[in-house]
Amino acid sequence: MSRLRVAGIGAGYFSRFHYAAWARIPDAILVAICNRTPDRADTLAAAHEATAYDDVEAMLDAVRPDLVDIVTPPDTHLFLIRACAARGIPMICQKPFTKSFAEAREAEAIASKAGVTLVVHENFRWQPWYRIARQEIAAGALGDIQNLTFRLRPGDGRGPHAYLDRQPYFRAMPRFLVHETGVHLIDTFRFLLGEIVAVTARLRRLNPVVTGEDAGFILFDFAQGACGLFDGNRLVDHPARNCRLTMGEMWVEGDQAVLRLDGDGRLWRRPHGSQLEEQIDFPWNDIGFGGDCIFNLQQHVVAHFLEGTPLENTAGAYLRNLEIENAVYRAAEENRTVGL
Repeated sequence: MSRLRVAGIGAGYFSRFHYAAWARIPDAILVAICNRTPDRADTLAAAHEATAYDDVEAMLDAVRPDLVDIVTPPDTHLFLIRACAARGIPMICQKPFTKSFAEAREAEAIASKAGVTLVVHENFRWQPWYRIARQEIAAGALGDIQNLTFRLRPGDGRGPHAYLDRQPYFRAMPRFLVHETGVHLIDTFRFLLGEIVAVTARLRRLNPVVTGEDAGFILFDFAQGACGLFDGNRLVDHPARNCRLTMGEMWVEGDQAVLRLDGDGRLWRRPHGSQLEEQIDFPWNDIGFGGDCIFNLQQHVVAHFLEGTPLENTAGAYLRNLEIENAVYRAAEENRTVGL
């Protein structure tokens, strides 16, 4: 296989980042785009010299792609995964992954039974600052890790028109902050520090125009002994040129040094006892979303199919994130710590 033939499903706000990234990957070619609103598919397909469709099954049968990129809301995922699996076509599926944990398990089982690869498009761990942070932790540059804190502050959830210009379906999600956004950090926390064994949570709704929670605190207990804090508030911002670049700020505190991520994607290391932070230089592209993390994830998947490199975030592995997410909601509802 010389180039991976990719078909995209979805033409909403976030799909443009996916399709722009596919256009920059030399070993992949975007051959088709499907959307139930035909004019949107037509516009994107024309921009990428692909064929437009408004019927998923017709597209799959006509094109027979090597890989399908599902960039649609959660309520469509199970049907689309079933359609691709029935034809033996591997998939990347956008998150939130399906509507519920039960549906996610069903989707994973469908793909497994069909013997097709299903990857969840969990892109935060592919943001370049997190790859470097993991290297710092693994190299022992911070010593033994004691605390991990992330303050989510995108500042995009204020007022009566919140999310209407970008992803209006956010407003109707019964589970919002954790299911849509916090799950990114659940995965990232696990990527950085390993397995989570217990959670405690308090969740709140601050903007009355949204159905679900849009603020909250989550405490994580890690198997290696560290404690994590996710402090999320979608109404408040943070100091950054673009509040959606990192979506907030992070601190990883070890017994030898503290690593800090700022809102401009910069990492700073401060040794214990010092008042001075040293900036850690690393290359990254300020393209698309989150330091070009979509390109990084998609390139990773292409390398797996063409070169056989191991995959991160297969659906089977990703189910653990959803198990933790469910435990967070249960902890908040029951006002207690929930073990995993």
